[in-house]
Amino acid sequence: MSLIVGLTGGIASGKSTVSNMLKEMGITVIDADIEARLCVEKGEPAYFQIINEFGGSILTSEGEIDRQRLGSIIFHDEEKRLLLNKIVHPEVRRRMNMKKDVAIQNGEKLVILDIPLLFESKLTYMVEKTILVYVDRDIQLKRLMERNHLPLTEADARIQSQIPLKEKVKLADEVINNNGNLIETKQQLHQILISWGVYK
Repeated sequence: MSLIVGLTGGIASGKSTVSNMLKEMGITVIDADIEARLCVEKGEPAYFQIINEFGGSILTSEGEIDRQRLGSIIFHDEEKRLLLNKIVHPEVRRRMNMKKDVAIQNGEKLVILDIPLLFESKLTYMVEKTILVYVDRDIQLKRLMERNHLPLTEADARIQSQIPLKEKVKLADEVINNNGNLIETKQQLHQILISWGVYK
C-alpha cells in the first residue's frame, strides 16, 4: 500500500526546501509546478488548446509559448486567466495521476504530490494526508523580499493573494514549523513520516 501525501505551503514558506529533503531521502515527489511547465511545451495537447484560444501572438520565434507574454494577458484579464486554468489544470492533474500510478505500481510506500495551492484549488481529494510547511508572516515577508528582490508592498500583495498560512494550519493533517533552522525542519519531517509508518 502506498501512502499519497499532499505537500503544500505558502509563497516563501520553505516548501521547496522540504520537497528537496524528501527527494534526498529517495522519495518520489511529483511537483505540480513542474508538470504545469511540461504540459504547455510544444506539441503537448494543452499547447495546441492555448494557441487556439489565445492566438499565435503568444509564441516565440521558435514556436514555444512565451510565458511572459501570456502572463501579461491573463494578469489583467480575469476571464482569460480562468480560461487558461481550465486548459492547464486538468492536464496537470492528469500528468500527476499518471506518475502517481507508476509509483504505486512500483510498490513505493510513500508518494508526495507537491501542490502549492492544494487547499485553494480544492485538490485534497487527490491525497490521503497533507503536510503544511508553515512560517510566521513576518519571516515569510522578509524571505520573499530577499529571495525575489521585491519591495515590501509587492511582497505583501503576493502573500495576500493566497489563503493565510494560519488558516491553512486548520486544514492540514500535519504542520512543519519552518521558522527555525534546516536541522529542526528535517527533524519534524522525519517525525511525521515515522508516525505514519512510512519511514524508519
